[in-house]
Amino acid sequence: MAEEGDVLTNLNTNTPVGNGEDTLPTAGIITQYVKDLSVENPNAPAVYQWKEQPQIDLQFNIGANKVSDEVTEVELKVNVTAKSSQGNAYLIELVYCGLIGLRNVPEDQAHAFLFAEAPRLLFPFARAVVADATREAGFQPLMIDPIDFNGLYVQQLQAKREQEAAAAATPAGEA
Repeated sequence: MAEEGDVLTNLNTNTPVGNGEDTLPTAGIITQYVKDLSVENPNAPAVYQWKEQPQIDLQFNIGANKVSDEVTEVELKVNVTAKSSQGNAYLIELVYCGLIGLRNVPEDQAHAFLFAEAPRLLFPFARAVVADATREAGFQPLMIDPIDFNGLYVQQLQAKREQEAAAAATPAGEA
């Protein structure tokens, strides 16, 4: 079915070297786990009598820690605070991690995978942990809306480039 010049037969990818060494780029999740989980319900049992809906403050942070040459731990940190005028309804702090294996991946692509794609893959599981934690604390499960980690990654890169350009444009001693 494939004809000469067909994309499927002419991928022009890096092929393994003659000695059989694996030189093809590889990336994937080795395992994932809850590294830290804290659930606080500081105003129980009074909180269950409150009529006011709490305001939800949701914060995310992504970190990466190199474990070995080919393995990096990616941390997806989620902090949720539910507040009302009467006080805090609940506080949840979650550090959800994945061990990410990377081999023969260029540095710029590895960075993008670790800070955009890996969090996107870990997010549904972290979201489920937060929903379960709020339910187990006696509240409606908090269903966090999907997050565009790739879009956020691009925004962060653009902001960093703008800051670097602004710093380069500022003459020394005038900051």
